[in-house]
Amino acid sequence: MATIIQETSVPTTHLKEGGGVIQIEDIPRVNQPGLLITHNDGEEDIVAIIADVLGQSWALAASVEEVKAGMRSTIYGMRKTCMSTQLDTWDRSRLFINTHCVDGGHAQDEALTERCDYEYLYTRSPFFQRDVARFLSFTLGQIGPHRDLTNKARTTLISTTFPDVRAALPNLDILSVGADAIEIRVDLLEEPLGDGSTRRIPSLKYVGEQVMLLRQRTELPIIYTTRCTNENGRFPMDDPALFYKYLMRAIQWGCEYIDVELWLPEDIRRGLAENKGNSKIISAFHDFSGTFKWTAPETQALFERGAVYGDVVKMYALVNSMQENYQLEYFRSTIQSKYAHPPFSGLNMGPMGQLSRTLNKIFTPITHPLLPMIAAPGQLSAAEINLALHGMGQMAKVDIYGIGSFRSTSQAMFFEKCFNELSLPHQFRFAERAPKASIENIVRRPNFGGAYINPPLAASAAAGYLPGLSNAARAIGQVDTVLMRGEGGGGGGGGHGHGTLSGDNSTWKGIRGCLSRDFVPSAYIGRAALLLASCEADAAASIYALKSLGIGPVYTIGFKTHGSLAGDVEPVRSVEDVKRLEQPFVIISALPAEKSLLVVPLLKHYRADGRNGRGGGGNTSNDGMANGHSRSSSSSDNNNNNGIGIGNDNGNGNGNGSGNGNGNGHGHGNGIAGRIAGRIAGRIAGGIAGGIAGRGSAGKVFVDLASGPRKADPLSIARAAGWTAYGIADVSAWTTVETIRLLVGQNVCYDFVRLASGRGLF
Repeated sequence: MATIIQETSVPTTHLKEGGGVIQIEDIPRVNQPGLLITHNDGEEDIVAIIADVLGQSWALAASVEEVKAGMRSTIYGMRKTCMSTQLDTWDRSRLFINTHCVDGGHAQDEALTERCDYEYLYTRSPFFQRDVARFLSFTLGQIGPHRDLTNKARTTLISTTFPDVRAALPNLDILSVGADAIEIRVDLLEEPLGDGSTRRIPSLKYVGEQVMLLRQRTELPIIYTTRCTNENGRFPMDDPALFYKYLMRAIQWGCEYIDVELWLPEDIRRGLAENKGNSKIISAFHDFSGTFKWTAPETQALFERGAVYGDVVKMYALVNSMQENYQLEYFRSTIQSKYAHPPFSGLNMGPMGQLSRTLNKIFTPITHPLLPMIAAPGQLSAAEINLALHGMGQMAKVDIYGIGSFRSTSQAMFFEKCFNELSLPHQFRFAERAPKASIENIVRRPNFGGAYINPPLAASAAAGYLPGLSNAARAIGQVDTVLMRGEGGGGGGGGHGHGTLSGDNSTWKGIRGCLSRDFVPSAYIGRAALLLASCEADAAASIYALKSLGIGPVYTIGFKTHGSLAGDVEPVRSVEDVKRLEQPFVIISALPAEKSLLVVPLLKHYRADGRNGRGGGGNTSNDGMANGHSRSSSSSDNNNNNGIGIGNDNGNGNGNGSGNGNGNGHGHGNGIAGRIAGRIAGRIAGGIAGGIAGRGSAGKVFVDLASGPRKADPLSIARAAGWTAYGIADVSAWTTVETIRLLVGQNVCYDFVRLASGRGLF
């Protein structure tokens, strides 16, 4: 495997506020990566898709020399048959990703697999663009799941003990509730053979397909484990090189964690650490002898040995007495006071060790009744651990509130479902938004443990009784989540009502969750966005989400921005402004449902017919000839557009124009947004359309925040025009994921939110 290439970081986004600075640091961002993608004959479309997800231009090359001479920001694709004959001339100047379509009918090229930096496995049917985005975001270092998990007070992992992960897929959303990561036990996989038997060790081909299937169906980080026979697994102890081969392949497949057993020779553990890329190593030690002692001098030496190459050190021992749980806790406190890094996951196995499973805070393995078997003796479910914590006084029973209008009662019902599924002791209460002082009265109740507020509360109105506000809540000016930190908090404090109140905003992360679902974060850097709203308050969370991804400039229709959010935000006041408007990569409509169709002319005008139009002509497709020449084709420069702006009254416009494009339209609108959108419908559909289409640019993402009945669906119109579109259901689901994490410290996956809540939540 080649050395992993790390991209250069770009500065953190800063928002100025009253002479101070608000930092947005949630997503690590990098410059546009330089990639070489190899593909099988007839599968060139994967190069275009990868470039699309990255928001970059792409080209096909016939030789390594073409790739070396090309622009670094261009994604290059090469046929495997060409690349395999030129491997010795490859200088690793770009990140080399080998792609393989599992259902494409081609055999894998092991030589390319051995030499590539990463290998992306996918299926043509079904195909998941979000899986491409996740793979690229992680391997390029643009998301940091390990950083996110180390910031949590408690983390758990669910282990899939199925011989074939396909058996887990139908219930995966339910199995994952309360889990922060998912483990695939490679040694427990059973690859069927033609005679009805199974392989003693599953082949890498079979394992790769299993990892692919799991990643396609879960957003959780994957822990890839090859457990040996001496540690309750099936991989042979007499072949350490086998572990190295399988674990290195996991790194190439983009697994977030690899479980590396401490008994493996140091050169193998060192080699994995030197080539791990963005994957993290869990240094694992298991003792099933029943004679292990946490008080022995060599126990600390085992931790120190694991810490040399481990990002997490895991030490598990089978015990026979309750006293050994107390010895483990003393060892844990000693290690944590002496070493700030790496995190320590320690527990005792067997029935006598279940107490330690409730006290361990780092990657506690959990099971589920739907699993065919437990991965280790004494495992508990997430619900059982929460019950035990409450019984020991480590998780206080508090009141969690939903404060809002009657329409949000279905969201309250979903919270109750989650609490029941996880056996949380908390009482969920719904409070109708009423008099001005009602929220203050609620948060001052003695058993208050946290609340979500829908619609959100103005941050200025909450300043009198919320001592602390997050950066997001201050910049956005809205509080939609009230937290109780310390004793009495819903996250597991031990007291009642003695914590510190603070206000946060989760909505912006819901919006950003949609934006980063099918595209990598770097695709947004420096790109333009267009935002429609009736007032700044409706748009503030969207602006903050856009800025967290490095988007700029942000053009607005219908409102003006002030304060910390105003930087690099430009209002559109007239059609003349629209003529100068840069092609938007994102359009967000924060208009109410009755006005949501005002965005339709813009969606049609900036329709995503081309691909990857970052500041220049459309994509080029180069077929290298033997004489070194190439043919280039680009998306059509001609475009015809018709626009209709729909509103209540006023604002008529029509126009036509040239510039390799023509069009006409008619529009009506109400208010500033309506008048401009109405005029846009007519005039920009003409002359401007041709000019922009001629540049080969194309819009990408549309988010509609409107909730409620409307005459037509902007999402279906957007998708028909080539946009990747998300509605309020998607945003609300991601917001709910973040809200539950903040309020009670539990992880509930997006897919489970959509599954369990039904349409009523949105």
